[in-house]
Amino acid sequence: MSVREDEEPPRFIDRRTSQKPVPEGDSSEAKPKDDETVGNKESMTQEGTGTLEEQLTREKERAESYYASWQRAAADYQNFKRRVEQERSEFTQIANASLIFNLLPIVDDLERALDNVDAHLAGLTWLDGVRLIHRKFEALLEMNGVAEIPADGQDFDPNVHEAVMYAEGEAGKVLNVAQKGYTLGGRVLRPAMVVVGGKQPDGGGEAQA
Repeated sequence: MSVREDEEPPRFIDRRTSQKPVPEGDSSEAKPKDDETVGNKESMTQEGTGTLEEQLTREKERAESYYASWQRAAADYQNFKRRVEQERSEFTQIANASLIFNLLPIVDDLERALDNVDAHLAGLTWLDGVRLIHRKFEALLEMNGVAEIPADGQDFDPNVHEAVMYAEGEAGKVLNVAQKGYTLGGRVLRPAMVVVGGKQPDGGGEAQA
């Protein structure tokens, strides 16, 4: 195929040469400045650290709130448990007190019977059996926390003694015990009925014989 002389040959354009090369050392448009990069990194680090600290603070406050609630619940449970145990103990004491109080007249009768036994009956088998029963009653009372109130020869104490009579003798002293008194767990179960020396506290008359 022949080329005509009046026709121009085709032109080939190298597009690689049409782009302007970026001079070495002038990288201001291609890369961000070092100061801006460092600043952005510091800003991101500060924002992330601040958010983490806030989260830690909130979680710490929440944990402290849960711990305080647990402490209150534990204290309430201990108080409830102590109150239930105290009520149970008081109920048991009341029940024991009622039973023991009803047994005291039997003990009184046994003591009066033994104190008035004729000397001729000493040594009899049945009398020894009665004394054994009396000792068992005393051991039962002692085992349940019952104690006799000291009275004979003691100073009269209206908290544990009940004066049934005044007679000649040292004023304010217990001369005789008409009926024994007892305490249960340190509390007066039954006061001791006693005869007191001297006149009545109100001075309402002479001492009674």
